[in-house]
Amino acid sequence: MSQEAPEPPDDTPEDEEAGEQAPFRRYLTRAGAERMHRELLQLLNEARPKVTAEVSAAAAQGDRSENAEYIYGKKRLREIDRRIRFLSKRLDTATIVTPSEQGDRSKVYFGATVTLEDEGGIRSTYQIVGSDEIDASGGRISVESPMGRALLRKALGDTVEVRRPRGEIELTLVDIRYD
Repeated sequence: MSQEAPEPPDDTPEDEEAGEQAPFRRYLTRAGAERMHRELLQLLNEARPKVTAEVSAAAAQGDRSENAEYIYGKKRLREIDRRIRFLSKRLDTATIVTPSEQGDRSKVYFGATVTLEDEGGIRSTYQIVGSDEIDASGGRISVESPMGRALLRKALGDTVEVRRPRGEIELTLVDIRYD
């Protein structure tokens, strides 16, 4: 694992607006951090200037209290600013992990790509990622999810029981990769 950002202290608020506390380290894969950084740059360099120009043009039309374009534009600007703050904070405080640098490849750790086989012989592949990177259709599951927690520190051939809304399922670990 590589660490590029310092660990936030336990008393640092995780999300200022929600008022929650961060009881654990927040991890991001290198690819996830790059996706978040691209989104941040797009918001800063494209979306925000465009919306700012639209708000300025709408403000020049006169009465702002009944100007829907102005009101909507200001609302959109607040949403963009909120997302910029969120992304900046997450990128500043996250521990960046490069899965390919994992030393112990015999067990499942953060960033691993695993192939599982269920009781019916159906195989599924998932990457264990941080909560900010979840994409179920893309095969990325959270390390904090029931399946993610059950898989941590497991080795090839191990069977795990995962409790799902539809009931428990047994999965066998058939492959571990660190791409």
